[in-house]
Formats: sequence, structure tokens, C-alpha cells
Amino acid sequence: MTMAPPPTEHRRRRSRSMFVLLAAALLHLLAISWLGGLFRFPAMRAPENTAVITATLTAPPPKPVIKAAPKPVRHTPRPPRPRPSPPPAIPYDIPPALATDETATADSLDSANGGSDIAASAATEIPAADTEPNSVHYNIDLPPSADLKYDVQKIPKEGAPMYGSGTISWHTDGSKYSVNGDFGILFITALRFQSTGTIEDTGIVPELYSEKRFRKAETNTHFHRERNTISFSSSTLSYPRSGGEQDRASIIWQLAGIGRGDSGKFAAGASIDLFVAGTRNAETWQILVIGLEEISIDGVSTQAWHLARAPRSGSHDQKLDIWLAPEQNWYPVRLRYTESNGDYLDMTLTSLNVSAVH
Repeated sequence: MTMAPPPTEHRRRRSRSMFVLLAAALLHLLAISWLGGLFRFPAMRAPENTAVITATLTAPPPKPVIKAAPKPVRHTPRPPRPRPSPPPAIPYDIPPALATDETATADSLDSANGGSDIAASAATEIPAADTEPNSVHYNIDLPPSADLKYDVQKIPKEGAPMYGSGTISWHTDGSKYSVNGDFGILFITALRFQSTGTIEDTGIVPELYSEKRFRKAETNTHFHRERNTISFSSSTLSYPRSGGEQDRASIIWQLAGIGRGDSGKFAAGASIDLFVAGTRNAETWQILVIGLEEISIDGVSTQAWHLARAPRSGSHDQKLDIWLAPEQNWYPVRLRYTESNGDYLDMTLTSLNVSAVH
């Protein structure tokens, strides 16, 4: 009878057999992997994130054939044509009392005052023929001091008329004078002006003319007696002062003085030339005598000399019409300012207060 080995020995033999088999299998796998290059031992360093890059190999594009650039042809540059000199601009100066194209709104009042802006942009050069002061002598007898009130109507070529009022105060003591005026539409004062100076043999001799338009800065025109020049706060132009020059407020009263003192000059078709300074420039105004007309003033019929200052051809200036009444000390009983577009402003005397001061 054969004795079986103890269980412990049996287990040891079986374990050794299993170890030998596993080792043999492992050696076979290592050999196969080494030969096929399918398995590698990692290097002994910290693992890194590796990115897989796929590259597609393509044939390089053919090199472009570079053509030689043509040789530049030299051109002899032509000298630039000289620019023609711009023609001298024609200055436009608007008479005072109605250089205000008033309307009901503030914005339209601004556009009404644009007439003076035309003069601002155009006053660069003035023809010599228009800048020589007038040397004609007139006999002058100025009217007594007075305060005049006017009804004002703004009559547009298209649209409804508008209404307002205005005043002109003329005061003189025989050696000095002042003219103060203001005009407005619908309670908006569109224009204030003042002329001051002396009274001499030639009549009115202005020293300072001031004008303040709605939403515009005040301008001053100076008549320098010591330098015998006329200058402007809003312009670099200047003119000689030789006597007889007027501003845009005093001219009406100078015409009244001519009518009272030299009425023979008032005949239909005649003209009276006066050198007038505005806010930026000056020129000779040709005042045409239209004739003696019968007009209604505040419901009363009266005769008045109709005078007209027509602007030069091509000008955007206003036309000025004046009616002077001999029966009323030659006071201006009616004034009308007509725009180039046909709009006009008509001022008719409603109240006359003659002062005892002369």
C-alpha cells in the first residue's frame, strides 16, 4: 500500500509548476513583443501630455514665374495751370430800420437777420466808384425833435401777414442830435439802433452808430473826427471821412433836412446821392425822387414825397421806400423795406409827438 504525500508538499509542487508555466508564458510574450516592436517600457520620468499631430504631405506648389517689370517711362511734368483770381465780392449792407425780417418765432427772426450775414461774408473789397464820399452840398434845415410811433406789418409773399410796432425818437438841441429806434413783431424786439453826433453846416455829422439785432452781438460804426476815417467793430474795412457821410439811421433825417432847407432838390426823377455807412462797410446810396403822392396816415389823407433807394443790380439788399410829409415838418410818415424775394415790411405813422426842443 502506497502512502500519499502530505497535503502541504502537494501544494508546494503544484505552486512551483504554476510559477514555471507563468514565467515561461511571460518570457514568450516578452520575446514576441520585442521582436514586433509592439511593447516598450516607459522611461523613468514624469508623464507628459502628448498631442497627436497628423501631417499630410502634399507636393509643393510650383514657383510662380516672375516677369520683369517694364521700365518706367519718364514723363516731363506739366506746370499746373494758374488759378484765376476770384472776382471781388460785392458787399451788401442792409438799411437799419428793417434789416429785420421779423416773424412770429425766434428761429425765423434769426433767419431774418441773415441779411447782415451776407454783408459779413461779402465785404472783402469795394469798388472805388462806390467808396468815394459825396461832395455835393445841400442846404439843411433839420426838423424839430419828435417821438414817432409806427404800426408795423410784415407782409410775406406767401403766408399770413404779421403785426407789430416800432418807435423812432429824434432829438436835437441845434448842436447835437440823437436818433433812437426799435422795432418788433409779436412782442419780440427784432432791432434796436442808435445814432449820435453833432449838427454842422453840412447837416447831420454822425459820430457813433450802434445796432443790436435779435440774438446778435451789438455792432458799432465809428466816425473818427480826429483821424477823418470811418471804421467798424465787425469789419477791418475803413473809409475816408470828408463830410456829408451818414449812417443807416441818420440818413432819413438828413433827407428831411434837405427837404426843409433845399426843397428844390425834390422833383420827380431827380436823385440825391449820400455816402452811407452800415455795420460792416459803406457805399454811396442813390436816392431816387419818385414824386409827390397822396397817402393815408392813420385815416387822414396827406401829401408826401416818395423817395426810393433801389439796390444795385444783382444785390440781395433791401429796397427802401421813404415818404416825407412837407405838411408835417417833413417827418417820415411811412417807411417800407422790400426784400429781394418779394417780402416787405410796411411801417405807418400812428402817433407824432413834437417836442419844443429844436
